[in-house]
Amino acid sequence: GTIQAIDNGQDLYDFIYKHRIIKSDTKTHNRAIKLYNMHREEIQTNEQIHSLREGEQRFHVFVPFVPRGEYAGAVYLQITPDLSFISNQISSSYNETSLIFSAFILFGLMAMFYISAYSVRERDETQRILYEEREGHLREQMDRKKESLFTKRIYHTHHKAEKIMGFIKDDLRSISPETLNETKYRVTKYANFISRVIYDMKWYDPPLQTIRNPMFKTDLNEVLKFIVDNIFQRTSDQVKHIVFILNLDDNIPIVPINEFVVWEILEPLIQNGIEHTYKEKIKIVLETKYNSRTKQVKIQINDNGDGIRADLLEKNEQGIRKIFLENISTKSGEHNSGCGCFLAYEICRRCGWQLDANNNPISGGCFTILIPML
Repeated sequence: GTIQAIDNGQDLYDFIYKHRIIKSDTKTHNRAIKLYNMHREEIQTNEQIHSLREGEQRFHVFVPFVPRGEYAGAVYLQITPDLSFISNQISSSYNETSLIFSAFILFGLMAMFYISAYSVRERDETQRILYEEREGHLREQMDRKKESLFTKRIYHTHHKAEKIMGFIKDDLRSISPETLNETKYRVTKYANFISRVIYDMKWYDPPLQTIRNPMFKTDLNEVLKFIVDNIFQRTSDQVKHIVFILNLDDNIPIVPINEFVVWEILEPLIQNGIEHTYKEKIKIVLETKYNSRTKQVKIQINDNGDGIRADLLEKNEQGIRKIFLENISTKSGEHNSGCGCFLAYEICRRCGWQLDANNNPISGGCFTILIPML
C-alpha cells in the first residue's frame, strides 16, 4: 500500500525474486513519486510508456514494470538533452582567418535551407495529413475487429448461458437431501459461468489479468470432466449415441488461467467434433498429457468422423489454418456459423496457448492445444 523508490540493482533483484522490500530514502525521489502518484491510474490502465514534459528541455518518462504479467510499478527516467557540445564543437572550429569564409558559407546554407524548406512545406503538410488519416483508419479497423469478435463471443456465450440456466432450474427442481452437496457444487459452477458471461458483456477487450493471472488455479482435468458430465451428457436424446472417453494424465500441473475462459475454449471444440461426425455411434476421445522434459501440457480432442476437409487445414500467409478464420464453416447458409473454432483460437492466443487442427491417421479430426508451463 506504499510507494517505494528502488534505485539499487540488488534491492530490485531482492524485490522480484525474494519478495523483499528494502526501505529506501523516499525524500531523494519525492518529485518522481509525486508525478507517479498523479499519473499512476493512467499508467496502470494503459500499460504504455507515459511521458511528461517540464519546461523546454526536461522530460519525465514512466515505463510500466510488469514482471510475470503483473503490474508492479514503473521505471522512471528523467531526461535532459544537452546539445551544448554541438555548438561548442562548431564554435571551436572557427578562427579569425576563416571568419569571412564561414560567414559566406553560413549565409549560403541559410539561403539553401530557406529555399528547400519553402519548396517542401506543402509536401510535408500533405504527408502529415495522410499519416493522420491512415492512423485513424487503422485504429477504426482494429476497433471494428474487436467489436466483431466481442459480438460473436457474446452471441455464442449467450446461447450457452440459456442452456446453463435451464440446467440450473432443472437442478433446483430436482434437489433432495441426498443430492444436496452434489447439486450445490454443480449449480455453483453454473452460476460462476453465468457471472463470467455477464462480465464479458462489459467490454469487447477485457483486461489480460482477467484471463491469465497467478491467482487462478485451474485443474484442466476437472474442467474437462465437468464439461463432459454436466454439459454434454445432460442433453436429452443426443447422448444416447455419443461415447466420451477420457484419458487424463493425473500429473498435469495447475494452470494460471481463468477456469471459465478454459471452458470457452474446450466446449466449442468438443461440440465441433460432435456436430461434424456423421455416424450412428459418435466417439469423442479427450486426452491430457504432461511432458516434464519440455514443461508442456498437451490437450487433444479426437473424434471418429470423416476428418477435417483438406482445404480447411491449409494455412494463410500468417500461418493460421483456414478452419480458425472468421466465418469459415462447413454449414452453408447458417447465420453466425463458423465462429466456434475462430473464438477458441483467439482466446487460446490471448492465453499464450497454441491451438492446431489435423486429421488422425485412421479416421476423424483432432484438435491439439499446447500449453507452455513456465
